[in-house]
Amino acid sequence: MENKTLLKMRLERKQAQLEAAYNAYTALLKGGVQSYTIGSRSLTRLDLPSLEETIAKLEQEIDMLEGQMAGRKQRKAFGVVPRDI
Repeated sequence: MENKTLLKMRLERKQAQLEAAYNAYTALLKGGVQSYTIGSRSLTRLDLPSLEETIAKLEQEIDMLEGQMAGRKQRKAFGVVPRDI
């Protein structure tokens, strides 16, 4: 597990990115701008689904980092294969 200082830095960075994505989404929805730039990515009004995916991904990453900060372990996925006996 990463140390708490590194986790906190990553969490703050992701939260800032999420805030910028929320601002971009709001601006595009209001029609105030036709395009918006975050870092090296440029989004246009037609890219709202892409921006929604970005927001969802950032929210998941923040939840994961907050869980690690609280000492919870990451969830592990596994599959179950039903078999006839």
